[in-house]
Parts: sequence; C-alpha cells; structure tokens
Amino acid sequence: MKDSVGLGKVKKMKIGLDVGSTTLKCVVLDEKENIVYQEYERHFSRITEKASGMLYRIAEQFPQTPRMQIAVSGSAGMGLAESLGLPFVQEVYATRVAVNRLLPGTDVVIELGGEDAKILFLQGGLEVRMNGSCAGGTGAFIDQMATLLNITPDEMNELAKDYEKIYTIASRCGVFAKSDIQPLLNQGARKSDISASIFAAVVNQTIAGLAQGRVIEGKVVYLGGPLTFLSELR
Repeated sequence: MKDSVGLGKVKKMKIGLDVGSTTLKCVVLDEKENIVYQEYERHFSRITEKASGMLYRIAEQFPQTPRMQIAVSGSAGMGLAESLGLPFVQEVYATRVAVNRLLPGTDVVIELGGEDAKILFLQGGLEVRMNGSCAGGTGAFIDQMATLLNITPDEMNELAKDYEKIYTIASRCGVFAKSDIQPLLNQGARKSDISASIFAAVVNQTIAGLAQGRVIEGKVVYLGGPLTFLSELR
C-alpha cells in the first residue's frame, strides 16, 4: 500500500497513519477526500505489530484498491516512516493544515497526548507552546494517577462527575502529584473528589504551564486522547 504516484488510473485513495507515544490512529480518504475508514487504539509500545495490523485491516476493507498513497505523522512515527521509506509529516504542521481545512476560524488548538502536550495559537501567525521532557499534565500523568487510585482512567472520569471538593494537586510532575494524593487517601478523602482534582490539576498545568500567560480565547479546539475520551477533563 505504498505511494501510488504514477499508477495511472488507480484511484488515489490515501491513508494517514499517526503514531503517537501511546496510541495509533489511522484514516482512509477516498478520491474525493471523504473519510471512509478510521481506527484508534493503544499500541502498548508494539508499534510495528499494531501498525501492520491496521494496514492489513485496511487492505481487507478495500480489496479493490490494491495501492494507496500513505503518509505518517506523530511523535513516534518518524522512525517507522524512515524504516519503510514513507513520507513523514510533522504533527504540528499536519494539525494546522487539518484544522484550517476542517474547522476554519479556529483560534486555539489544545492537544493533550499520551506523553506530550501542546497549544497552537493560530490567530496573528502560528505560535506553538509545548511541554518539556516531563509528561506532567498529559495522558501518561492521568494513567499514573489512576493507577495510584487503583482505578482505570474511565472509572476516574465517572467518579469525577460526583465530586464535591477540589484539592490542590501538583501536575507538573507525577512524583509531586503522588506526594499530594497519598496523604489525601490516607485521610479518607473521597476518590470522586481526588479524581476531579487530578483533572483540575491537568487544566491548571495546561493554562499555566503551556499557555504561559497568553489568554486562551475565541474558538478553541480540543485534540488528543484525554480530551477525546474524558468528558470531565473537557
């Protein structure tokens, strides 16, 4: 399913494969660039195996289209693209192009990934703010806190719907957050309150750590797994 350039009458269907730090996402576009297939799953660091499985399922889904154009994106996608000789598209550029096309007029994009987070300010020229080497305020941070509470992130989301109180929890570093949460658990704090407090900590990290004082306003678009699947975080 490699690049179909020069294949004459073969339909120019396209595959976009995003290889993130914790998840794989793919879409298939028909010749009119309508989305006709999509998948989203965790790869558990088995990137080659999981990506191969996705592509095989696409081949089975479209047996009459033996060749497609493909491009790879994502924080963990460059190595895969280089190994297979596939075109790689930097994820910030891909995000900007997609948002401008599909959601014109967007002012701000907030994307929380598995291990990275970024804010794109699109008005008045592109400005990008990204987290550093620490995964604080990302999906990995939420996973760590859920493990500390002995629940899943989905269960954390459900518990947070019934919160009554928000505690101050550090979100820049998982170690500091654990030092805030463990005493709360020892004192019998409700898990619903702690769950909501963890989400609030992620929000504070996004606003204070990522935005760095720049006001988030206008038409805001949320991207990334945590903001897709965790309603209480949104």
